[in-house]
Amino acid sequence: MNKGELLYEGKGKKLFLTDDENVLISEFKDDLTAFNAEKKGNEAGKGALNCKISTQLFNLLEKHGIKTHLIKTLDDTHQLVKKVKIIPIEVVVRNIATGSLSKRLAIADGTVLPFALVEFYYKDDSLGDPIINDEHCLLLNLVKSESDLEELKRLGREINAIMKGFFAERKLKLVDFKVEFGVDHEGAILLSDEISPDSCRFWDADTNEKLDKDRFRQGLGNVKVAYEEVLKRILNH
Repeated sequence: MNKGELLYEGKGKKLFLTDDENVLISEFKDDLTAFNAEKKGNEAGKGALNCKISTQLFNLLEKHGIKTHLIKTLDDTHQLVKKVKIIPIEVVVRNIATGSLSKRLAIADGTVLPFALVEFYYKDDSLGDPIINDEHCLLLNLVKSESDLEELKRLGREINAIMKGFFAERKLKLVDFKVEFGVDHEGAILLSDEISPDSCRFWDADTNEKLDKDRFRQGLGNVKVAYEEVLKRILNH
């Protein structure tokens, strides 16, 4: 499968056309961004780590019946993926209060939530990816119907249940995560983008040490070391 022209470049990945109109090549970047790209950096090897972590987690979810865009991993930083039309809704699932949730609602940082909270954010960098509700989604025609929103919530909760148990066995707390979904040429909703420490918050179960992108956001350092630790626990359990 030949790597064609660049189709799209985001904060963490580039997407390239291939010989097949329904298949793309995804390249993971070493770039780090935060606060809607106001803070930028580069961590050599981060892209390869995210590619490996995302591959492992997508394969895990596939085994549990979650359909994804991943076809196969080509090398350290490239995946072959199904072409999808991304639904412009970021689905965020939270198990522990931190970050924007604590700021918005004054819930103490580190509070374990009584249930998995699912939130929608409008995927639009120019607007700062604002939080939205179901009616906003319908008003903006982000989905075809309310049933699509219920499906996104169901998938978010199911992914959370699978991953929360998986990481608990590896002494990691799955604090929260962001996932994106797309629709393929057959109309199927597929988990897309990536699942990695760029899109999840992981805390060590014993010490609450942060092993995710917050190390960059908060200037804690050792970003690559943290990502390597997450991959190590995934592979060596």
